[in-house]
Amino acid sequence: MLIHKYEKSWIKDFEKIKKVISEALVNLKISVEHIGSTSIPELAAKPIIDIDVIFDEASEFDELKRRLDEIGYYYNGNQGVFNREVFKRHKTPNKHDVLDFIAHHLYVCPTNSEELQRHILFRNYLIANEDAKIQYRDLKYRIAEEAGQNQKKYAELKEVRARTFVNAIIAKAA
Repeated sequence: MLIHKYEKSWIKDFEKIKKVISEALVNLKISVEHIGSTSIPELAAKPIIDIDVIFDEASEFDELKRRLDEIGYYYNGNQGVFNREVFKRHKTPNKHDVLDFIAHHLYVCPTNSEELQRHILFRNYLIANEDAKIQYRDLKYRIAEEAGQNQKKYAELKEVRARTFVNAIIAKAA
């Protein structure tokens, strides 16, 4: 199954990744947020932890990028989303015991990022509103079924089909 029932371990997995990243970025003005469906208690999700590293000073981005590279990430651009930078794991035979064994997406955003604000608003609204959480869960299950449990097809369909729902939630939350 593409979409899994909620697992309490997702919060612990996030905390493990956060610890490693925070240690690597010590003395930089950053915060680390668990976003996406795995951050919402009792919400079914793909078992991939979504993480936003938030920084204050634009001048610190190059240092942040350098330090993430030191722990095995490479910068992969913004992938078409302004002020949301994507970092991916290097393919290497030397595996990190946390970062290479917990599936996750890592984004880096300045504090004024619109996409960051969308992530936080959506997450917080679903945590506080059980009906919206159930509607979103059901929508994700329908999309996964329509996609034949194919991850790539699911991502394509979700981009189109969930956009209206997500935008409506963000409008309510703002």
